Amino acid sequence: MKLALSWIKSKYLISAVAFLVVILFLDKNDLFTQWKRQRELHDLQRTKERFTRQIATEKTELEQLKNNPATIEKYAREKYLMKREKEDLFLISQKSSAPSR
Repeated sequence: MKLALSWIKSKYLISAVAFLVVILFLDKNDLFTQWKRQRELHDLQRTKERFTRQIATEKTELEQLKNNPATIEKYAREKYLMKREKEDLFLISQKSSAPSR
């Protein structure tokens, strides 16, 4: 019992515990903030990978548009709803699959 009390009253143990409490809970870079920042970093890295893949696909599409006239025509028809002369264009809208009451 006396040994336990001497350890508890030890100035080194008290200062170590106080230091750990400050570092883990009270500091501006506490443990919970670090975990939150790690999650944010992981999310940002996933977003960066997604945008990198999107940039790569856009570059290949741009190269195809620069070099292939058929691709230009396909792009104009699909994206801008353009048509040739003496040609009719029909737009069909798809309804949502939610049931109506």
